[in-house]
Amino acid sequence: MSWYHAPAKTVSQAHLAEAQERQSQLTKPQGSLGDLERLAIQLAGLQHRAQPSCDQAQFTVFAADHGVANEGVSAFPQSVTGQMIQNFASGGAAIAVLAKSLNCPLTVINLGTINELPAIEGVEDKRIAAGTENFSVKSAMSESQLQQALEIGQQSIQQARQQNADIWIGGEMGIANTTSATALACAHFNCAAAEIVGPGTGLDNAGQI
Repeated sequence: MSWYHAPAKTVSQAHLAEAQERQSQLTKPQGSLGDLERLAIQLAGLQHRAQPSCDQAQFTVFAADHGVANEGVSAFPQSVTGQMIQNFASGGAAIAVLAKSLNCPLTVINLGTINELPAIEGVEDKRIAAGTENFSVKSAMSESQLQQALEIGQQSIQQARQQNADIWIGGEMGIANTTSATALACAHFNCAAAEIVGPGTGLDNAGQI
């Protein structure tokens, strides 16, 4: 059985209850933190402790180009993906600034830019292919490419665990990534794209067909 088919770690109902009780004892109106309070309680149940911790957080950004960009779904060319990778590594991207302010490690993994990039400090080169295929025409990835990508993701999480991270936060970037993510979400939840996504980069509601 593949690792992603294995049961996820159980949520501790006892620690959920303890975390909820702790929130009620803090000097604040009950529920005043909104979603932040709910997330803290949920994290406590996942971490199996009444007081959750994010002291040792790690960020990983997976970058790649998407073949569906050929359909003109983005206002920017695919060369921007490589430029953004360099921006992440140099500390110019928003996530890089956030990671630095929290003193958290940030790892950038190149899974498949259209063009090979020169060696960049802070960027792991694990290109599976020169971007994905255009999924409006053919399968975006082969089965072996999919498995390879999943394994790289698993390795990233395992590395974070070995470094005693309390929480691992994964992200992704790449021109046309929203289109790919939306297609996957629509297939998974059996819904229309208009229900879950807006106009997109560089386009307002007036520009929609």
